Amino acid sequence: MTNPQNQTTAINTAVFESVCAMGDAARNAQSQLAQANTEAKNELLNAIADALDHHADDIAGANALDMDQAFENGMDAGKLDRLKFDVPRIAAAAQGVRHVASLPDPVGEIVRGYHLENGLRLQQVRVPIGVLGMIYEARPNVTVDVASLCIKSGNAVLLRGGHAAERTNAATLAVIGDVLDKHGFDRAMIATVDLYGRDGATAMMEARGHIDVLIPRGGAGLIQAVVRNSKVPVIETGAGNVHIYVDRSGNLDKALPILINAKTQRVGVCNATEKLLVHQNIAEAFLPKAAAALAEAGVEMHADERAYDIIERAGINDVNLVHATDDDWDMEYLALKIGVKVVDSLDEAIAHINHHSTGHTESVIAEDYSAIEEFTSRIDSSVVMVNASTRFTDGGVFGFGAELGISTQKMHARGPMGLREMTTTKWIGYGTGQVRV
Repeated sequence: MTNPQNQTTAINTAVFESVCAMGDAARNAQSQLAQANTEAKNELLNAIADALDHHADDIAGANALDMDQAFENGMDAGKLDRLKFDVPRIAAAAQGVRHVASLPDPVGEIVRGYHLENGLRLQQVRVPIGVLGMIYEARPNVTVDVASLCIKSGNAVLLRGGHAAERTNAATLAVIGDVLDKHGFDRAMIATVDLYGRDGATAMMEARGHIDVLIPRGGAGLIQAVVRNSKVPVIETGAGNVHIYVDRSGNLDKALPILINAKTQRVGVCNATEKLLVHQNIAEAFLPKAAAALAEAGVEMHADERAYDIIERAGINDVNLVHATDDDWDMEYLALKIGVKVVDSLDEAIAHINHHSTGHTESVIAEDYSAIEEFTSRIDSSVVMVNASTRFTDGGVFGFGAELGISTQKMHARGPMGLREMTTTKWIGYGTGQVRV
């Protein structure tokens, strides 16, 4: 989608009124969904999964057109990888929908309950949030993930999936909408404002009272534009300036495959590692091996002076090595690039990460229990891995079936957001005639 980062506050009144009407229609549809029991919601989800499998060729064909157009427009490799929604990825998305169907229904779950001295019985229970809004870019799998999570958690959603994936999203939503119709649900429950382009995204940010919460998912520019401009409450998902720190106690045989997996398995995702910090005591032993493996994978290394000197002296063939600048430490590359820095101590590593991180995911490679405990307790990010790849930060991997996004804020939800994070709570008081005195 066109990035609204520098947009003015001007509103297209006609589009705003249409989007508000869509939000109101979604709320009406959501009230119908809220009355459905778990069995009915699971039946609907499994039918959507079957329909996605049945129409996978149609959706993949639409995606191929989006991919061709994006390539012609010069989209980089990382974003092209996110945009890709071929038959295998559609099958994986359908399986994710089935997984969501198999999960416990959070709606109606009693969070806590107790009796007051006067006999009044109080219960705090989980309920749907209502109408969600999603603004995302070049991520067609999000359309399926959000639809499935919303259905299971009893929410409706308005989507702005962006111009780059417009054909893919339209084909996917047509399949989902047909299944909603066949099962007696209003297809307004899962709708898109893509027809209105950038004006649709702006209208969603203004539609307070028609949309209950807005979730942006994409690059840092998109996310910050929504956070700054939205009148609708926002759950902030974060860009991923993700770090791996190899401690002096780290097992280097573990560290190397973790690093290569975290950096190269998929470069265009927010949980891919962007920075490598190495303790000075093991830098001479580890960095030449790491640089050779990264070079073989085609990764460009942006190294500080100490790391640059160690790697240069190693004389590695075909190494792509450049001097890091101050800007590198805050950069989310989403490409075959990585920042490399040698640190004097665990304290320096923690301070550097907390200063430059986007609060997404960090990993420590260490065998010293005290170092691990200090790192995990002091790092201020939503997810901390120990001796494991940062690529594991994912709702599907965490067992959520899918995810709404990865929240890097501290209110309501933090980390991968699944079904429970798509609910709020309300209190119910059961009395027998009590009055307050």
